[in-house]
Amino acid sequence: MSRWINLGDLIDRSRDLDRVAVIDLGDQHAPRQWTHRQIDAHANGVARLLTEAGLPRGAAVAILALNRAEYIISYFGIMRAGFVAVPVNTKLPRETIDYIFEDSRIVFAFTDAPRRHLVPAAVPVVDFDEAGPEGFAARVVPGAFETVPAGPDEIGQILYTSGSTGRPKGVPLSHSGQLWALATLTAATVPEIDRSIIAQPLFHMNGLFQSKSVFATNSSVVYLPGFDTPSYIDALERYQVTNVMAVPTMLARVVKDEKALAGRDFSRLKRIRLGSAPLTLGLIERIRAAFPGIPVTNGFGTTEAGPAVFGPHPDGLAQPPLAVGYPLVGGEVRLVDGANDDEGVLLMRNPAVTPGYLNLPAQSAKVLETGWYRSGDVFRRDENGFYYFVGRADDMFVCSGENIYPGEVEKLLERHPQVQQAAVVPLPDEERGQVPVAFIVRRTEGAIAVDEIKRFTIDNGPAYQHPRRVEFLADLPWAGTNKIDRKALIERARALEASQAWSR
Repeated sequence: MSRWINLGDLIDRSRDLDRVAVIDLGDQHAPRQWTHRQIDAHANGVARLLTEAGLPRGAAVAILALNRAEYIISYFGIMRAGFVAVPVNTKLPRETIDYIFEDSRIVFAFTDAPRRHLVPAAVPVVDFDEAGPEGFAARVVPGAFETVPAGPDEIGQILYTSGSTGRPKGVPLSHSGQLWALATLTAATVPEIDRSIIAQPLFHMNGLFQSKSVFATNSSVVYLPGFDTPSYIDALERYQVTNVMAVPTMLARVVKDEKALAGRDFSRLKRIRLGSAPLTLGLIERIRAAFPGIPVTNGFGTTEAGPAVFGPHPDGLAQPPLAVGYPLVGGEVRLVDGANDDEGVLLMRNPAVTPGYLNLPAQSAKVLETGWYRSGDVFRRDENGFYYFVGRADDMFVCSGENIYPGEVEKLLERHPQVQQAAVVPLPDEERGQVPVAFIVRRTEGAIAVDEIKRFTIDNGPAYQHPRRVEFLADLPWAGTNKIDRKALIERARALEASQAWSR
């Protein structure tokens, strides 16, 4: 860890800096390659641009764009100069993006052309795609810059994650904590054989931390602007990817496309690691069939406590397929509120744990105590000390790597003038983990159809929240407390799915 001055300075200058660091497939017909030396020099250019703009130390700078080389250059440059990087979820509606800019007091932003209109007018912006004198290429001049040393516990980035209310919560993360996590997880990486592929968004911990691992180890990465199955499969083969770290839903779609996989050469692939969403044995088996002989492992991490929680067993025991690993040295875990000592809600304490949610002391107090972070995730531990994810302790569920809170979807549905009442529950889905389904009481019988419900939610909220199935009911069932009986609705949803009896 001592070889890094701060989180924006992830470069090992003792290695080959002319090695390819990034293959940017923003335009797959004209891929762009960047060496470690070029990324380093351009990150210096970003750092110098922001410093010369007169921003105060610790000022928040946003990045609002799809995956690309300029994204990671800006991310490093922001922190290299002593400012705070704030990657913003591109899938959020304008109102929520405005909230994030205000909540974190963003004073400058980097963006791409399709999302430039989402940056508040008062915030100075550099557009990655603008060809003129105000664009990224003209304003970011590669060269030298003296990295600003990070102070003890100084914040380097803020990532936003949905909270129990469904509103995004800022998660400040320190330079020192993230550097500890990087040092812990990259200790055994062999850069000479390592090329990763990232199609998951860089505003999420999964893809962002994997990117940092690439630069910390002088390895390389293939960036796709987003995930689609044919492009992902083609890039795996064409660029001889050795390392896959992905969300299970992505691999579910990959292995489903047997035609696209047929006849491919994946001989350089060395490992597949999955995380950020539930994983099934059935999916693991299909991945192994599609990529024979390649180790497939399950992982776990949270934005608030980082990804360095579980790893290999100290006695060399093989990790069971659905286990997330054994607790890593340097951190602590506990299981509480369970039926026994081997099952319960997971608590974590390590150097990467956030000091608390941004501007939310009450929310912070609910999940943080004496350095312990209460995840809200229920785990079990086997006789060898391996940990397994069981499920959420509350109503939140994960669809394609995105957190969904039923109450927020219900509020959105009930904004429709013809929806009297709505209840949303999760339905298991092999590709997406779980999907939201809705039970709706209409104001007027027949006044609204299923397609209109779906379109309304897509037009007015994140697309991943829209209900994939709908049933119209005269009334919602009640439990004994006069609350909606969600358990009954979950059972009903599974029965409707089995019989394909949803409303049409």
